[in-house]
Amino acid sequence: MIVLLPVFRPSFRLVELLTGLGSGMPVVIVDDGSGTAAASIFDSARGHGATVLSHPVNRGKGAALKTGIAHIADAWPGRGVVCADADGQHSVEDIRRVAQHAEVTGRITLGARRFGSGTPLRSRFGNLLTAALFQAVSGTKIRDTQTGLRAFPATLLQWLLTVPGDGFDYEMQMLLAALEQGHPIDEVDIATTYIDGNSSSHFGALSDSARVYRPLLRSITRR
Repeated sequence: MIVLLPVFRPSFRLVELLTGLGSGMPVVIVDDGSGTAAASIFDSARGHGATVLSHPVNRGKGAALKTGIAHIADAWPGRGVVCADADGQHSVEDIRRVAQHAEVTGRITLGARRFGSGTPLRSRFGNLLTAALFQAVSGTKIRDTQTGLRAFPATLLQWLLTVPGDGFDYEMQMLLAALEQGHPIDEVDIATTYIDGNSSSHFGALSDSARVYRPLLRSITRR
């Protein structure tokens, strides 16, 4: 599988992740309009063998994922994709386990976090609420609907490019569309890692939450 990392204003943890991955899995990074301040980090990423694609302006996580998926489908036909966050939340071991599960099963595979006492209250409450709403709308229980660690078999890459959404809403839209169209979804337990209270996240509590919940509300109104 090809590792896909959508990034915006990355830290040194991106290079640490590339070092851990080594040369065993090709890596595609999509710089979603980070600007010149991050140029040295991306230069270092290229030095580690990663392919770096760039958006001139910030377009959103969904747009970055689609740019990377389209490139991978063209450059590595027949290879699946494992998408991960580049801020240290996902370990190399978990990325590989989720990728391997998708390769073996041919199913969409989510890295499902366990939200224990060490999880920041905002993150724990938000994830539990979203999971409950998702189950109410779809009739399917998915423990971690907001995980950024997701693997997809090669057969679904073109389909992923048709799913609407350019921001954080894209990941929710994908789950709903997968269930509607009969694409099975598996979950694999992964470690829950929050660094400095998840301060590196670019998820806007109000604006991005509204985007995530909008597809769920639309699904309710269509019933």
